[in-house]
Amino acid sequence: MENDALIALHAINFSYPGGPQVLKNLDFNLYAGERVGLLAPNGSGKTTLFHVIMGLLKPNRGRIVLFGQPAEKETDFAVARRRIGLLFQDADDQLFSPTVLEDVAFGPLNLGKSRDEAIALARQTLARLGLSGFENRVTFRLSGGEKRLVSLATVLAMEPEVLLLDEPTTGLDDRTRETLAGLINDLDLAYILISHNTHFLEETTDLTYSMEDGHIKTDEALHFHEHVHAHKHGRIPHQHE
Repeated sequence: MENDALIALHAINFSYPGGPQVLKNLDFNLYAGERVGLLAPNGSGKTTLFHVIMGLLKPNRGRIVLFGQPAEKETDFAVARRRIGLLFQDADDQLFSPTVLEDVAFGPLNLGKSRDEAIALARQTLARLGLSGFENRVTFRLSGGEKRLVSLATVLAMEPEVLLLDEPTTGLDDRTRETLAGLINDLDLAYILISHNTHFLEETTDLTYSMEDGHIKTDEALHFHEHVHAHKHGRIPHQHE
């Protein structure tokens, strides 16, 4: 039901000016505790979808309901953004302060925490992610993997109820990817994770759908085999040609 969903999207259509339709009558609900993956190739509209949910882009048609409340005006989305954390695909879009501690404390400060509260929360979040000692590191000098983990810290420090994770493994080596998978699995909140990495999706989500041609195919959940490719057959036994 719409009122039970944390995020409810109904018949969402979106196109950029002068461009083709990116989202086409897209329907989707996210409920408390759900860990949903979207297997999405490049150009599928995945980043556009997240930006529509956050109110950064306005759909041409459709209805958005966040935490049981219709989201239409900027003030509606501003309230919802306090409860939804967006991890950008490019960590450099997320990090802009001189030091790691300043970056992680920025969100709590923006939510009205005192400076002491924000710094304490930032330190706690960094420790939770195994990043104690990073506080005074210069942000732009971090490695790609370190930037990704610090970006996650900036989001978690705001204590969101929902996470939107846009290709979180981009540019990561295997070791950092495994670290990130463990951190995400330890989170006690609902999230949508978009990726083209089937192994990572298998590790971090309970239910995975495909996103193709502007739709989320919620009627065809994907399941993964050890030889790593996705199927729409569900759990029905089948043979390979």
